[in-house]
Amino acid sequence: MAGFMLTKQNNTLPILALLFGAACWGIAWYPYRLLNQSGFSGEAATSLTYLIALIAGIIFLRKHLTLQRDKASSRDHWLFWIGITAGWTSIAYTLGVIHGEIVRVLLLFYLAPFWTIFFARLFLNERLGFSGYWVILLSLTGAITILWQSGHDFPFPVQFSEWMGLSGGIMFALNNVLIRKDQHHTIEQKSLAIWFGVVILSLILTGMTGTLPNFSQITDEVGLILLGLGITIFLLSILLQYGLTHVPANQAIVILLLELFIATIAAYYLADEQLTIKEWLGGLMIILASLLSTKIHYEASRA
Repeated sequence: MAGFMLTKQNNTLPILALLFGAACWGIAWYPYRLLNQSGFSGEAATSLTYLIALIAGIIFLRKHLTLQRDKASSRDHWLFWIGITAGWTSIAYTLGVIHGEIVRVLLLFYLAPFWTIFFARLFLNERLGFSGYWVILLSLTGAITILWQSGHDFPFPVQFSEWMGLSGGIMFALNNVLIRKDQHHTIEQKSLAIWFGVVILSLILTGMTGTLPNFSQITDEVGLILLGLGITIFLLSILLQYGLTHVPANQAIVILLLELFIATIAAYYLADEQLTIKEWLGGLMIILASLLSTKIHYEASRA
């Protein structure tokens, strides 16, 4: 109980950082769609915007990147996996929201609390309490409700965007847990690993798919979108790493649900998208499961 109360009393700033980051990510899909309409594939747009964030990080955070170097050098493998999981999360998010319905993709993305249960147990030794089984049941039921298509025997994702949302959520959950697990590197070091991982993976996919943009056709408007989005990613990454480093994984994933709420409103006004009754029901189950995941951490802390 004491551990739980300590967390509740001292994590106000990390929680605010997560809330602000989630709100901004709730509308980040829109500039990526604008870039796609201007001839940039999701892979190329991701690589360029995160390259800007990486360059900004090297410039502004270079004095912090060598802190605790000797202490952390034997644990650099955590930075590698943080970068890899962040890379897939970011690419899957971008491709999902570009090619699919925003809220539907994000609902599948935010099955992350379900995956967090297993990753938190594996890496953080956060044990699954009785309410955790309700999280599993509600998450799976919500996903089945959303994915169920007439004429299909089992509700697997049937669209590319759905697979991106689902796989992105898995990697998002793992990335959050790894960031929480790695208490040996600074926030700046973990942020740099994320930007670098996203850039490398997205550049590889851009080359494999042959979707390199024609840079000679970049207009001033597109250039401003790329620059603005890259700087925003740089700032949000710092805030989110700060929040995820200091907030328990199961609690953080619930706070980040604000993104889903903001995205639903933005999708309605900016993309004229609306949810079906089936998607509303499935989404409510996933949200309720996410809220129950806070109880999981409470039981783990008290045990």
